[in-house]
Amino acid sequence: SNWVSTGTSQHLRGRRSRSTAPELKLRRALHAVGFRFRLHPSLARGCNPDLVLPRYRTAVWVDGCFWHGHGHQGEPAGPNSDLWRRKIQANQERDIRAVRLARNLGWRAIRIWECEINANVGQVLGRIRGLIELPD
Repeated sequence: SNWVSTGTSQHLRGRRSRSTAPELKLRRALHAVGFRFRLHPSLARGCNPDLVLPRYRTAVWVDGCFWHGHGHQGEPAGPNSDLWRRKIQANQERDIRAVRLARNLGWRAIRIWECEINANVGQVLGRIRGLIELPD
């Protein structure tokens, strides 16, 4: 089916995919407790985390709830709903491949929902710390 321009699609057009507000919030929190990171590196083709903590060989992705299908906003609606669903499903499949790639390269991998950061960035920091402190 063909794309139909709607108010929602106008609103979503040109949305940032990097350095989003939740990503910036997480970066500030990580930096404040002493973590140092590199932004948007490519670990391999198809494996582009939002940031890595090189010292801990940890790759972090911040996933937008709509784009990656967290589901709490409900199903996509309107004339483009099938296209949105396919886009979100493709994103989810790419997410799984990227995590697998990172792990195969010897990186720890963690995906974080934007809503988790917005709700409690301290809890997210705790999750990252917990992952880093696991034995290899």
